[in-house]
Amino acid sequence: MGGNASKVTAQDKAILDLKIQRDKLQQYQRRITILTDKETDIAKQMLAKGDKPRALLALRRKKYQQGLLAKTDAQLEQLEQLTSSVEFAQIQKDVVFGLQQGTKVLQEIHREMGGIEHVEKLMGETADAIAYQKEVSEMLGGRISNQDEDEVEDELAAMEAQIRRPAERAQEDLPSVPNAKLPQHEQRVPDEEPVRETRQAMLAE
Repeated sequence: MGGNASKVTAQDKAILDLKIQRDKLQQYQRRITILTDKETDIAKQMLAKGDKPRALLALRRKKYQQGLLAKTDAQLEQLEQLTSSVEFAQIQKDVVFGLQQGTKVLQEIHREMGGIEHVEKLMGETADAIAYQKEVSEMLGGRISNQDEDEVEDELAAMEAQIRRPAERAQEDLPSVPNAKLPQHEQRVPDEEPVRETRQAMLAE
């Protein structure tokens, strides 16, 4: 009896901790959507100004944050399956360890995410903003996979094409200047001979 009660209590506690993590994750997901939308907007602004390095930094930061959330979401989904298992007593240590890891990742997301003011520093030119950009770039250096980097480059290229397209279309819509020379009309010299003969005849009379 006592063993069963202890087992249920441990499982209930794990499920409660899991729900708390899930609620926090959902809060971060809503918050990070606002931030990543802002980072996308900043990347477009920087590209429009011809500042490709800052545009790339904004997209890399966004990619990293999205990766953290996806990783944690997948981890929590796995833990939900573990806590519902009838063999919970055998996997309890794995669940507890997984919850601890999830907490660490959530703390990392909270620490790295910052707020809108931090996102706006990505396009700042003050000494503080430049120092922050360097810090973010160095932090991302060892945390983004080669595949993520390739996807960021593809997104940047798509953005560049999107920005160029309206300009190219506007250029195409301009009326073209005709190259052909306008036809020149021949100037006819009036025939003065009949007029001269008529005047001489009148004088002779």
